[in-house]
Amino acid sequence: MSRILWELSQDAQRERIAISDLLLALGDRATGALIFIFAFPNVLPTPPGTSSILGAPLIFLAAQLMLGRAPWLPAFVANRSMARADFSILVKRIVPWLQRAESLLRPRWSSLALPPMEHLIGFLSLLLAVLLVLPIPLGNVLPALAISLLALGVLERDGVWVLAGLAVAAAGGTLIYGVLFAMVKASLYFFTQL
Repeated sequence: MSRILWELSQDAQRERIAISDLLLALGDRATGALIFIFAFPNVLPTPPGTSSILGAPLIFLAAQLMLGRAPWLPAFVANRSMARADFSILVKRIVPWLQRAESLLRPRWSSLALPPMEHLIGFLSLLLAVLLVLPIPLGNVLPALAISLLALGVLERDGVWVLAGLAVAAAGGTLIYGVLFAMVKASLYFFTQL
């Protein structure tokens, strides 16, 4: 996958790279690969609002993984594009991490990454993608990391990575619950003091 992304980012014949170009280049591995591509940038420091932009395609793709469907995105999402130079910068940030992950990934405990578990992973990724879109303080990194690990596990049929993704999802859910609980408590305290 890192090689495919690198080649696409270096294609001088393209001015812009659309999401539909990624679907075509990644072929039958597109669902897991695209979920990773849209989730992982949220793990890295990015400008505010990035998670809401990248979250919409994540929601569509996670729902399709949950339903066991081939990757499809509506035209208004699939036709979104970015300048090849911007895509190249993004790929340069992702590829080193992806190459490290690819060296560790291999098919093992595959039953954790095949249907029906794959559909459960899609459901969990859908929930995490919805959390990712919400403006929750400190609420992006762990859900994005969990989605990334789950996507790589499904992509390479590696159950160990799926288990790691489930552990990070549990940690992220706990953190988000704690943040939301603290926000509600602080709001209630504020209003009772008025």
